[in-house]
Amino acid sequence: MTSALITGITGQDGSYLAELLLSKGYEVHGMVRRSSTETFERIAHLEGEVQLYQADLLDQSSLVEMLRATKPDEVYNLAAQSFVPTSWAQPSLTGEFTALGVTRMLDAVRLVDPEIRFYQASSSEMYGRVRETPQGEETPFYPRSPYAVAKAYGHYITVNYRESYELFAVSGILFNHESPRRGREFVTRKVSEHVARIKLGLADALPLGNVDGMRDWGFAGEYVEAMWLMLQQEVADDYVIGTGVQHSVRDCYEIAFAAVGLDPADFVEIDPAFMRPAEVDTLLANPAKAARELGWQAKVSFRELVEMMVEADLERQEQLSGRRRGGAGTR
Repeated sequence: MTSALITGITGQDGSYLAELLLSKGYEVHGMVRRSSTETFERIAHLEGEVQLYQADLLDQSSLVEMLRATKPDEVYNLAAQSFVPTSWAQPSLTGEFTALGVTRMLDAVRLVDPEIRFYQASSSEMYGRVRETPQGEETPFYPRSPYAVAKAYGHYITVNYRESYELFAVSGILFNHESPRRGREFVTRKVSEHVARIKLGLADALPLGNVDGMRDWGFAGEYVEAMWLMLQQEVADDYVIGTGVQHSVRDCYEIAFAAVGLDPADFVEIDPAFMRPAEVDTLLANPAKAARELGWQAKVSFRELVEMMVEADLERQEQLSGRRRGGAGTR
């Protein structure tokens, strides 16, 4: 039986990846940090099917011991400090987790079993102030946040270990990918949850920052298949994963409010507090290589994705509040 270890298994991508690997007959291990605030909500339905192991990207000895104990064939490194605004408030910690944490994980693989296949979660944020549109594997990076700088380090250290130690190590440069499991701090989930609460009369406004930034948004449940496909190839390489279609935050909230029959002009408020110190204005994937070599392409449309998230948040808020959707939201 093939064995896989997922760091960040309690996150959005980790939970979908665990489901995918279990469906393929894998033995699935997950790394979790010792934390009083750790949440297992996203993988609660997998209890008894995945084996969890305590370790920390800040502590290499714990990573070595975890690899020795779990003996994985594949490692998917999804753990990181992944929220861009937080990276300005905690730049050093972001670097420790999101940059040096990758080095510690790669070095643990090299020391314990260099035959392990390794996946690194890179990010479209590395392109930052874009040099060309759309962005592909050869597009130069210009990171515009401490998070993006740390991800660029993680990306290149993965390439370095592949070339220096002949590890099967790949990076997936994933563009924005969302789902009902997205963290509440991310803008798409903020939109879907606020719209649901407004519809149920539990909130009266949706505060946002830059609503004109353009992003390539896809469904996380599909993107984890691309991660898996990268580790099934004969040769280790890096791939851009995205839809090849752009939308703005404005498009997102307009679709979300339309889904519940409300006018966004009545509820959206622009708040400068949500503006980034350095903005990324546009990101658009060129996923041609992934389509050609992996046979992967996105299927869920942006509209379907936003409507899926709104519906999930409506159901969640109805359960939490006891309210039922019906008339227009309050103001």
